[in-house]
Amino acid sequence: MNVIVVGCGRVGSALAAHLAQRGHRVTVVDQAAASFDNLPAAFVGRTVEGEVLSREVLYRAGIEHADGLAAVTNSDAVNAVVAHVARVFYHVPNVVVRNYDPRWRPLHEAFGFQVVSSASWGAQRIEELLSAAPLRAVFSAGNAEVEIYEVVVPDGWQGRRLAELLPASQCVTVALTRAGRAVLPACDLTLQAGDVLYLSATLEGVESLRRRLDERQEE
Repeated sequence: MNVIVVGCGRVGSALAAHLAQRGHRVTVVDQAAASFDNLPAAFVGRTVEGEVLSREVLYRAGIEHADGLAAVTNSDAVNAVVAHVARVFYHVPNVVVRNYDPRWRPLHEAFGFQVVSSASWGAQRIEELLSAAPLRAVFSAGNAEVEIYEVVVPDGWQGRRLAELLPASQCVTVALTRAGRAVLPACDLTLQAGDVLYLSATLEGVESLRRRLDERQEE
């Protein structure tokens, strides 16, 4: 896959290195030559110095033949414009945008980009860790609007049915692991203490699930 990474800061350099290690053909674009020092010495891709919004620079980077482009500068406006140009004018099939400032995230979403907002996701994750929640997020979709959580069934839920644990909506069982074996559980499954549940839930769904767990532990 031919991939262009626009921006060679901490995120861009790490992304470019990972892609190259996986065998992709990577070109990194940045307006400051010194930024390429962030790349590891073993990086085998190409670097293109120049104004990232320049048509000539994008041509040098091979945008006409790119399979994917990641706009990951620390300017949300630049990321939006580069992504829009790549998708609309050059028909790059897979475009991903980094959201640097959460206040700009609605702009990226309005364009319909695939957006990664590390600040928004990080704040939510840190909040979960600080609250010592019994649920642990193991995967986030989008920008954490839906996540997959891991929860170990407590002693207080021994012998109860799965349907009694789950909220009626906003929460779906992905898998259950018991004694090292994973299954797709039915709602009438009887739980055992120590079972590990993987649940897909919205923020509202997981908050409802937390309340149910807390209520059961208090009984």
